[in-house]
Amino acid sequence: MSEDISPAMEGWEYRPDKVTARKIKGRNAKDKIQMRIELGLLQMEAEGRPDGKRPYGKESLLDYHLSRLEQYKTSHGTTRGFKLNKSDCEKLYEEAVQYYHRYLSLFSLKDYPGVIRDTDRNLRAHNLVLRYAADERYKTAFSRYIPYIIMMNTKAKASISLEKKDYEKALKQTKLGMERIDDFFQSLDQSD
Repeated sequence: MSEDISPAMEGWEYRPDKVTARKIKGRNAKDKIQMRIELGLLQMEAEGRPDGKRPYGKESLLDYHLSRLEQYKTSHGTTRGFKLNKSDCEKLYEEAVQYYHRYLSLFSLKDYPGVIRDTDRNLRAHNLVLRYAADERYKTAFSRYIPYIIMMNTKAKASISLEKKDYEKALKQTKLGMERIDDFFQSLDQSD
């Protein structure tokens, strides 16, 4: 078997002006998402963690750290004192990038429920870092992505409503998304 990926990309050109993605069946008969990039492609699992790994036996690092947080709360009676160190934050960021690539691909495939699932998940990861990162630099780094994630989440929700021709609901969802972004920026102003 050749390791050359050229046949997989034949007839599937990279477009710098848009996200190009497709859904395929993997060798294990599970759905995979492929995103065309300039020098090749990214292949991701359609469900669970995009790289298919299960860190510490959990679906994701986020799930692992959320279970750590719960254990801490159970043993200390509070979450005060729980911290994510530099390595935790960096690995959560790397994992969030995987989900980012997948939700961009899913949006281009019009799989809006998948976009909602992955953006909700990334919002939980970013909020965990904002609340518990030991180093303020990670809080700042993660916070800059939150408005974008909310926007993609909102676009997916509104797109579902538009497909159903429920224009009023799509407008409400858009306004709610804009309010969420505004609330986020106001919370930053109050914390300064």
